Amino acid sequence: MRLSQYFLPTLKETPSEAEIVSHRLMLRAGMVRQSSAGIYSWLPLGLKVLRKIEAIVREEQELAGAQPILMPTIQPADLWRESGRYDDYGAEMLRITDRREREMLYGPTNEEQITDIFRQNVRSYKDLPLNLYQIQWKFRDEIRPRFGVMRGREFLMKDNYSFDMDEVGARRSYNAMFIAYLRTFARLGLRAIPMAADTGPIGGDLSHEFIVLAETGESEVYYHKDFEGFNPMVDVDYSADLQPTIDHWTSRYAATDEKHDADKCPVDAAELITGRGIEVGHIFYFGHKYSAPMNAVVQDKDGSQTPVHMGSYGIGVSRLVGAIIEASHDDKGIIWPDSVAPFKVSVLNIRPDDADCAAAADDLYKKLQVAGVDVLYDDRDERAGAKFATAELIGIPNTITIGPRGIKAGVVEFGVRGSGEKEELTPEAALNRLTA
Repeated sequence: MRLSQYFLPTLKETPSEAEIVSHRLMLRAGMVRQSSAGIYSWLPLGLKVLRKIEAIVREEQELAGAQPILMPTIQPADLWRESGRYDDYGAEMLRITDRREREMLYGPTNEEQITDIFRQNVRSYKDLPLNLYQIQWKFRDEIRPRFGVMRGREFLMKDNYSFDMDEVGARRSYNAMFIAYLRTFARLGLRAIPMAADTGPIGGDLSHEFIVLAETGESEVYYHKDFEGFNPMVDVDYSADLQPTIDHWTSRYAATDEKHDADKCPVDAAELITGRGIEVGHIFYFGHKYSAPMNAVVQDKDGSQTPVHMGSYGIGVSRLVGAIIEASHDDKGIIWPDSVAPFKVSVLNIRPDDADCAAAADDLYKKLQVAGVDVLYDDRDERAGAKFATAELIGIPNTITIGPRGIKAGVVEFGVRGSGEKEELTPEAALNRLTA
C-alpha cells in the first residue's frame, strides 16, 4: 500500500479527552475515531490490527475444538426472563421495544441465546461434548465510558459456550479453554497470568480471569516470581488429560488488588512480584445455571432427561488492541508485535524527488509485494523527519530507508522498531530478511 493513497489521518497533538496511552496513540495513529461516548469507528490501520488479533483468536479456538457460529446482536427479552437475568442485569443492558411492542435488547453477552440454540437442536448425550464460539459486537451501557476501546460501550468480543453431560466433562472443556487462552495471549505478544476470579453476573462456582502485564495497566497485580519462567506455548494435545498443566499454572499465587490481602498472602516478600495488569479474558464454569431454568436437557444413557453442564469463555478482541499498546509502546509511539502488526515493513523514500531513490524504492516495493510481504510504502512528498515520525508512531516492526547516499553505495538502511537497531544492507539482503 502506498501511503500517499492510504487513509491514515494521524494527529500531531494528543486529543484532550485521551487519558491513557493506548487511547492517545490510537487516536494519534489514525486507528479509530469516536462516534459517541464509548463507541468508535475503526479506520483502515486499526481494522487491520483488529482482524489480525481476531484471526489468532479463531485459530486457537478451533485448535481447541470450538466451532464457529454467529448469533444476532439483538435478542428477545423473553429469553433473559427465562434465565432470571433480565431484571437482574441492570442499567448496563440496552433495552429496546420494536414496532410491534416486543421487548428486545442489545446483547451484552449470549448465554441465553446459545442455550436456546442448543435446546432446539441437541437431544442426546451422543452429541456431546459441544463447544460453539463467535466473534461478535456487544454493547454494555457503561455509566462512565472512558479510556478509549479499553472501556467502551460497544466492543468486539469472542464468546464461546461449552456443553457437557457431567461436571467431569465440563472441567475438561474448561481446561481446554484455559490452555487455549494462554496460547492465544502468548501469540499476541502478551504475557498473561491466570487469576482466580469472582463470577459476577455470569454466575457459577469456578472462574479465572487472564491479566496481561503492562506498566500502565488499570489494576495492581501480585504474583509469584515463578510465573516469569512459565512457558504457555508448549505443545498441547487437547485429547489428553490437561489437568496437570492447569495445576502447574494455578499452583502459584496470583491476585489482583481486589483479592490480595498483604497480611494473608502466602508468598514470601522476596518471591512476590508487584506489577500492573489489564484483564483481557475471563472463563466460567456454571453447571446448570442456565440449562436448568431454560430446560436445555439431553437424554442420557439410561433414557433420562438431564440438564447439561455449561461453561462460557470471553476474550475482549477490541480491548486487546488497547492492551497490546499499553504493554508495548515508547515515547515515540506504538511498538506492534510482529503477529498483529498492520504491516510487516515500512519503506521510506526520504528523497522522492530524486530519480534514483524513487526508482530503487519503487522496485523494492514491487518485489516485496510479489513476495507476499505486507508493506506500507511512504511515497509522500514530505520531509524525512515527518516520515520517520509517522513510521515510529504507527509502530511498524521494520523500516527500510532509502536515500541518495545509500543508493550510491548500493545499500539501504534496515531498522527494527522494537530494539532500535539499524544496519546497512543491500536491497536484496533486506528483501531476504523479510521473506526468510
